[in-house]
Formats: sequence, C-alpha cells, structure tokens
Amino acid sequence: RTTRWLHRCLGARRHADRTALFGIVQGGTYPELRRQHAQELVSLDLDGYAIGGLSVGEDREALVEMAGLSAAELPSDKVRYLMGVGHPVDIADAVIRGVDMFDCVMPTRAGRHGHAYTSLGRRNLRTGRYRQDPEPLDPACGCEACTRYSRAYLHHLVKTKELLGKRLVTLHNLTFYQGVMRELRKAVFSGDTTRLAVVREACAQASRPA
Repeated sequence: RTTRWLHRCLGARRHADRTALFGIVQGGTYPELRRQHAQELVSLDLDGYAIGGLSVGEDREALVEMAGLSAAELPSDKVRYLMGVGHPVDIADAVIRGVDMFDCVMPTRAGRHGHAYTSLGRRNLRTGRYRQDPEPLDPACGCEACTRYSRAYLHHLVKTKELLGKRLVTLHNLTFYQGVMRELRKAVFSGDTTRLAVVREACAQASRPA
C-alpha cells in the first residue's frame, strides 16, 4: 500500500524542482521485508528516504536494529530520515547507523508534562524533590529556563499548571536537542569515532532518570 501511494504521488507531482519527495521504508521488524522494500524504493531514485513503522511499541533493541538495517540499504548521498524517534540515546544510536534526520513530539510533549532532558539525566519537575531546589535546571545549558529560573520555581510552575512552566521546559528541551544534534554532526563530519561515542554516552545519560 505504501508503494502504491508513492506511485500515485509521483504521478501527481508538480514542481519537482521545488519540492522533495521521500519514499517510506516499511516492513515492521522483519529484516527481509525491510530490505526488499528499501531496494524497491531505491530503484525509483527519489529525493530522500524515510524509515517508517518504528517507535510504535517494539522494544528498543528492535528499533535500533531495524533502523540500522534500513539505513544500510539506502543510498548515503540521499537524506535518510527516521520517523517518530525519539529519546536522545535513540537518536544517537540511529546517527551512528547512518540516519541523517528525525522528527518527534518527544521534546515538546515531555516539556508540556514537566519532563526535562538534561546533561545530568531526565528530570520530572512534578516531583517534590525539586520544591526547594535552588539550582538551575541544567547547569550546562544556556537557555532562558536554565539561566533565569531555579528548579524550585519551575517545579512550582509545573505543579500549578502555569502555561509559563510548559513553555520554559519545552524551550529547554528543544535547546537541549539542538545541542545534541550539533555535537553529533560535528563528530560525524570530523570522522572522530571516539567523540561520537562520547556524545552517545551523554545522550544515554540524558535519557536516564536524574
């Protein structure tokens, strides 16, 4: 069905010089189906390729394995886009396996619910441990939430359901994710595998409860 939709899109496409059309690799957690579908899409020489059907309830090991398998079947000179992922460590593991681009509600949805990804781990600002905590949300971050407000104040905003709390924690998460991607990009472009491993471990730390 995905391939049929793609052919319909190709037939209806206008202004190909101003738009990019991606094919979406499906196949669940079945390696041969993913390989077969990826090869079928690559034969169409599209502008880029997406990896779909993941982050929908499968375990993390399967997610990483299928993302890597799919990326390996796609041309390295075209954008490889993993849909719906996710946690910082999942992003790092996918980058290591050849993925270039991501989209996910995680940083904004987590922010709306008072969850912050930080260099010291994932913080749930709804918990009472932050009620009188004067420290910044993440000492390593330069965003507005971290430079102007304490964990205690952010906790207060989250607990009282103030919209400012949702805004500030979301702003922090987006800043954090941008920093993660910046560091991953530097490591990839420099070809420094040691640096890439360090960034990956930092992403793993950020994904663990603080």
